[in-house]
Amino acid sequence: MKIQVLGPGCPKCNEVAKNAIEAAQAVGLDYEIEKVTDFNDIIKFGVMMTPGLAIDGEVKCVGKVPTVDEIKAMLA
Repeated sequence: MKIQVLGPGCPKCNEVAKNAIEAAQAVGLDYEIEKVTDFNDIIKFGVMMTPGLAIDGEVKCVGKVPTVDEIKAMLA
């Protein structure tokens, strides 16, 4: 499973990455995390507000920091 954090690397983006890693480990997934920091690449996802979170290329969350439990639900 590929988890992509969309954003410039701000503190909120880093928190999304931390929560995503914690959620993936909690549910026992084999995952890869990628930080997408180039705004042109972020826009290709249709995301205009960061942070964003995509799972296997599908945008799941935009403009907020989802909790670990919210991300677990997205991974299910």
